[in-house]
Amino acid sequence: MTTLVFGHQAPDTDSTGAPIVWAWYLNEVKGHTAEAVLLGEPNTEAAWMLDHWGLDKPRIIDGVEAGQQVVIVDTNNPAELPADINAADILAVIDHHRLVGGLQTKGPIQVTIQPLACTATVMYDMMGDDAAKMPDPIKGAMLSCILSDTLEFRSPTTTQEDKAIAYDLAEQLGVDIGDYSAQMFAAKSDVSEFSDAELLRMDSKEFEMPGGGTKFRVSVLETTAPKVVLDRKDSLMASMPAVAAEDGVDQVLLFVVDILNEEATLLVPNDLVKGLAEASFGASVTGDTVVLPGVMSRKKQIIPNLKL
Repeated sequence: MTTLVFGHQAPDTDSTGAPIVWAWYLNEVKGHTAEAVLLGEPNTEAAWMLDHWGLDKPRIIDGVEAGQQVVIVDTNNPAELPADINAADILAVIDHHRLVGGLQTKGPIQVTIQPLACTATVMYDMMGDDAAKMPDPIKGAMLSCILSDTLEFRSPTTTQEDKAIAYDLAEQLGVDIGDYSAQMFAAKSDVSEFSDAELLRMDSKEFEMPGGGTKFRVSVLETTAPKVVLDRKDSLMASMPAVAAEDGVDQVLLFVVDILNEEATLLVPNDLVKGLAEASFGASVTGDTVVLPGVMSRKKQIIPNLKL
């Protein structure tokens, strides 16, 4: 049976590249039959990466059959996976996020979750000496994942291991990290073709306040051109109630992360978000946006601080 390797819904660069990397490893090193697949269309940066390295876009699936062998990467959260995920035969989980709980397996499995900035970094460590066998396109995918998740080492999630592996891969590939990152981020910043609802869901995670409280869709748009997104703030805020209702949450939070200036702008459509911004980040809110200096990471700086 072919093992499907996939990451979370609304795949970003890591959830696009990491399945490709691990499927290569299972096929070419471990002698298994594996296929990288996606749970949706890759974002613009991930699509650019595939084109740049001549990688085929993985097949998109919307569910898994009972008993299908799968490896889950870049998430362990059932809310970010197919609704029927627990009917599958989960063989392994490779991730760098907090443990959420809720996955059910047919038997003991390998779970590898490390406090690193990127799933690809975890995979490099797991491969050991076999990492040297990666062909250039796979190395390019791995490098792209690391640079994306660390925002070229600007994110506070970045570790020395992430940096060391990225620099090593870049040297092997003859890639200038600054120039390459700029091309990636330019592709990520091109959101002109996306609707408001698509932008609000593009890079988002559901979060419920402890104790079964308010549910949020926490959306982050990382960009080198924040004005392009902020110029649409009125229509984005007008679209939030419908997106929240469709997704079964109480409120959409949109953080526009300015990669170059290392700050986030939170859209403030109502008093609920105003109170959240003031309680969570000590901000003083006077309009429909608030700038949060130094805030770059949803995982480390946004979700852990959310309170009402």
